[in-house]
Amino acid sequence: MCGIFFSCSLGRHEIPRNNLVDTLRRRGPDSYETLIRSVTIEAPKSPGPISERQNQICYLAFVSTVLSLRGNCTVRQPLEDPKSGSLLCWNGEAWKIETVVIQSNDGVAVFNLLMYATQSPTNTSKRGSSLYDQNLRHVVSAFGSVTGPYAFVFYDAQHHRVFYGRDVLGRRSLLIKKNPAGNVFISSIGDASDSKGWTEVEADGIYMLDLTALQASLLKTANSSCENDMESNYITHIPWASEPIISCTLKSPFPNINKETKISDTWCLTVDSPAVTKISKYLQESLSLRIQNVPVPPSTAPAPARIAILFSGGLDCTLLARLVHEIFPKEEDIDLLNVAFENPRVVQAALGVSGHTASTSFTPYSLCPDRITGLSSHVELLKLCPGRTWRFVSIDIAYSEMQFHRSQVIALIHPHNTEMDLSIACALYFAAHGSGTIPNCSTGLPMPYISPSRVLLSGLGADELFGGYTRHATAFCRKSFLGLADELELDFKRLGKRNLGRDDRVTSHWSKEVRYPYLDEDLVSWALSIPVWEKCGFGQAEAEAAENSSNLEPGKKLLRLLAWKLGLRGAAAEKKRAIQFGARTAKMEVGKKKGTQTLS
Repeated sequence: MCGIFFSCSLGRHEIPRNNLVDTLRRRGPDSYETLIRSVTIEAPKSPGPISERQNQICYLAFVSTVLSLRGNCTVRQPLEDPKSGSLLCWNGEAWKIETVVIQSNDGVAVFNLLMYATQSPTNTSKRGSSLYDQNLRHVVSAFGSVTGPYAFVFYDAQHHRVFYGRDVLGRRSLLIKKNPAGNVFISSIGDASDSKGWTEVEADGIYMLDLTALQASLLKTANSSCENDMESNYITHIPWASEPIISCTLKSPFPNINKETKISDTWCLTVDSPAVTKISKYLQESLSLRIQNVPVPPSTAPAPARIAILFSGGLDCTLLARLVHEIFPKEEDIDLLNVAFENPRVVQAALGVSGHTASTSFTPYSLCPDRITGLSSHVELLKLCPGRTWRFVSIDIAYSEMQFHRSQVIALIHPHNTEMDLSIACALYFAAHGSGTIPNCSTGLPMPYISPSRVLLSGLGADELFGGYTRHATAFCRKSFLGLADELELDFKRLGKRNLGRDDRVTSHWSKEVRYPYLDEDLVSWALSIPVWEKCGFGQAEAEAAENSSNLEPGKKLLRLLAWKLGLRGAAAEKKRAIQFGARTAKMEVGKKKGTQTLS
């Protein structure tokens, strides 16, 4: 996990303000570096007004912070090629280039790939020339070959171009801010002291800022109020596409979702279905990439946990934990981060219920559904995975503590700004911090503990791919398999816009990196390609199955069957519950606030 800041100005070098520097440093505490460039853009030789024939200086600033998780040592950024002057600010985890797994530092591997792509004869910086276009295609092809989450800013010094963007799913945050003076700012996180104007860079391709076209664009629009026209002249969008539709297009790694609707009347998804074996294979391969070679985190503990799991005790995270056990060394501890909130509205209601008094063992946190399921699934893991230390971390957040951090969370999620965004983000914010209690080995009493793990695993993506939301069942009831497929497609396409960028900004605040095994490119491609009835159990005939596994809920039936097969009987039957309701961050005050309501 790293922090990125870039600015392009025609007046002076613009570096981040102190509060933004502090936030970027929290994302990457192991290294901080600033590089500035003054790039002279030669005026066109063609006749025209003198004002259009003057050389232009572009003032560029590049800032990178690094959370070192790949390779044997910390690699400082921005990465720089001394010969060409090209630079890369990289925030990502490139697991593979083409089909080759990257064993060393991935940022260096990607930078080497880009330097090879930008190698070309001199005098190729002229926009519209065949060599210029060919070089652009090489850069686009390079990014299209990278597997894994990322956000980046790459300065191609030879051709005076700045590329920026996010991976096809948008698993890393990147924001942009532009103004009519031609200044462009790009950052992993917005500036809380000047939040106006920041928007998310869409995860719909990569973008190219052409410095040679910037001056001309500004001159042409000097008397125009249409900023979008100016941007279209010097910022080029290179989209992702399932099939190449223009000469310069990023080839999407994903097929279109399978919308086949013909199904046999006797079809039923069972533990013996081939898809159950397939999903197990894809998940294990995905986890292997994400948990092997994780460095030991800085800690005073004798054997600090290298990985932790955001653990509600639900199906998705518990299944990940069970499969991690098969891959990760048995002597390694694993932290299970379980967050619960004091919700005054729920507490008040509970105190009014017969049997709950101040003298009982009831606490505000014991009422949280995620605490109940978390403890239950923890017991299952202890029984099924002996020899492993599963450290259940109870993260109890008092209402006053949440209110104290509220403004910080709102600043982090910006430009997201709804009540639902806040309630989801609060749960992730405190869970990622990992500060809670664990039982004392001698007394059994809770003692303070902060998880040192810098790598967190999340089950996000499972619901969108395998039909876990209530709206998926509703879509099937209304329009059968076609309606279900349409709803799954919609959810998948908006993952980056609705969830991933926001979540990245919140969790990385604690110098943690969240990894998403369900969003592995190979797994996603396979999940999109199979018919929906091989993922869900909606509309399927009842069948005799081992020990009543056929009675499992239809939503995410494929994952439920795999969990059942692995012995997770409780987790397999667990109902879907949104994080804000499981952790009790939603609707803390009495009132009629809706999730879509804008924050005040």
